Amino acid sequence: MSSTLEFFYFDLGKVLLDFDHEIACQQMADVLGTTAQVIRTDVFHSGQQWKYERGEITTLDLHRWLCDRYDVEAKLEDVCHAASHIFDPIPGTVEIAGALHAAGHRMGILSNTCDAHWEYCLGKPFPFLNDFFPIHALSFRLGTMKPDPEIYIKAAALCDVAPEKIFFVDDREENVAGAACAGYDAVLFTGPADLRKALDTRGVCL
Repeated sequence: MSSTLEFFYFDLGKVLLDFDHEIACQQMADVLGTTAQVIRTDVFHSGQQWKYERGEITTLDLHRWLCDRYDVEAKLEDVCHAASHIFDPIPGTVEIAGALHAAGHRMGILSNTCDAHWEYCLGKPFPFLNDFFPIHALSFRLGTMKPDPEIYIKAAALCDVAPEKIFFVDDREENVAGAACAGYDAVLFTGPADLRKALDTRGVCL
């Protein structure tokens, strides 16, 4: 069976890269002179992180807000590094992405993420993000987040492929459901082995 899929979107966090927000909270607290609990409350529980990921505020806006809130003069690069030095590749998924790329399949990243995290990940740690995934459908650039229908429409337009010919893998059920409602062939990520099986059942050669 040959596949009719024309494009493959991967989520970033917990699919290609593992991460831990608790590490970010502690590292940011160290730089900003406060506690991890305060950062967790002020940044994540308050909605500031989601404003940032939707592109409603910039990196400079958030940095200024944090410095004002804690009455410190922390360097922008130090805050960004503290917030972003939290990622590790998930080898099995990266291997699958490499095989898809080598086979000539078109691929992209469809992720809820922020400017600081993306710029960090594009650096030396993870060059495969650019090498394998030339299309980047990112919430902070598109002004909308999964599972809002708008982000899937914009992502399909970015790769210029009809939704029903797009494969999408994500670790969150609500994001998979949102993609499916938009017409994507979407699957829940539970591990690299199951992702390989899902691709195999669709006739995708690795």
